[in-house]
Amino acid sequence: MLSARIKNMRAFIILLATAAFIAAPFVTPPFMGYDPGLFPVYIDRPSIQPAGYAFAIWGVIYLWLLVSAVFGLLRRDDVSWRRTAIWHFGALTLGTIWLAIANGYPLTATATIIVMAGFALAAFLAANPIKDRWWLQAPLGLFAGWLTAASMVSLGVVVSGYGLLSDTTTAMAMLTAILAAAILVQTRRPTMPTYSASVVWAAIGVAVVNWGPNPPVAIAALLGAALQTAVAARAFFRR
Repeated sequence: MLSARIKNMRAFIILLATAAFIAAPFVTPPFMGYDPGLFPVYIDRPSIQPAGYAFAIWGVIYLWLLVSAVFGLLRRDDVSWRRTAIWHFGALTLGTIWLAIANGYPLTATATIIVMAGFALAAFLAANPIKDRWWLQAPLGLFAGWLTAASMVSLGVVVSGYGLLSDTTTAMAMLTAILAAAILVQTRRPTMPTYSASVVWAAIGVAVVNWGPNPPVAIAALLGAALQTAVAARAFFRR
């Protein structure tokens, strides 16, 4: 009886953490990207930052994570769900406070989102690749993939904003880092394409916003998206 209560409590805590994560944007000031005035080098629009429409993916992520948490509470309580819980909870908790940090503290926000991405990746990789793939691993994959891109975008804005690299060089370096991480992760979980889908979505967002003002970054982002799609498709069909 006690064991069952502990298990149910774990699933209930994940549901509460998910609800708090989803509610955070409604109780914090809207985040429109780091204020360029907070950096020594003023860059009005960093090239690594995707087009605004790309952030609509959060709606899908929020909804899928919520459905997953409800399903986990009501229908599932096995090892494959429990072993993701601590990492999942860590990512959700950091995500809940991230918006409150991001508007005024880009360095702290960058460190936070990198750790958050690490937690989300750990949860995704810990999920059972066969059982409940679309209830657990798929939403975690979408979440982790977007955070992989978002964490490197955040880092890129800081790097160029502090003048460590030029805006274009930073964008190229961050796109390379995103692609390298995504290929590594996708080859470890070839049966779940949602991770790559969110990375590709982010890369296309970078390509769209740079097509006019910075064609080299736009082309690099499109090539990265194409390569990631090819890697994911090859891994999926050869599983």
